[in-house]
Amino acid sequence: MRHSPFFTRTIRVLVLSGLAFALAACNPLENETLSMSQLIILSLRGIDATGKAADYVQSDVLYENSTTGVTSIIADVATASLTAQMLDPDPITGVSPYADVQLTGYTVTFYRADGHNTPGVDVPYPFEGDLNTLVKVGSTATVGFIIVRESAKQESPLIDILQSGSRAEAFTATAQVDFYGHDLTGAEVKATGFISVTFANYAN
Repeated sequence: MRHSPFFTRTIRVLVLSGLAFALAACNPLENETLSMSQLIILSLRGIDATGKAADYVQSDVLYENSTTGVTSIIADVATASLTAQMLDPDPITGVSPYADVQLTGYTVTFYRADGHNTPGVDVPYPFEGDLNTLVKVGSTATVGFIIVRESAKQESPLIDILQSGSRAEAFTATAQVDFYGHDLTGAEVKATGFISVTFANYAN
């Protein structure tokens, strides 16, 4: 049976529409969002006690200027390199400009390997911060963010390191950093990374 050109074009449009709908289905890599993209953390980097970049963070709970002797409380910062990728590596219609990801914020939560994880007692309180960075598909974006707040160093358990007067009170925790935002269709995306943070009163 022969079909008219109109019928053939209609079927083709329906097939392409069905494929597009399938590609827009739940994204299991991004907590079952409807995004066509996935956000990927390429690296998380911190600062060591000497101020150099490292794959970890050495958080000095009370910074002392070695020249003047003046002490101060300073937040610790980290950097993340992120990229965005299409879930379909070879989309029929090409890479959509709506697949780019707009980062809007992040959260930091601390955990200890010994299981003592009560915020404000064993580890610093979790917190969130704002971001405003566009991560384009196939490109890399680097963002700086606070990973230990100044206020955390004025609360337990970090202030206890100073009050004890003993460097032996230093401890290490894992910081879980969740970056979140949305693609340019508005569908939510999220990526999670981890970095070790050692809290201590470091010598200057």
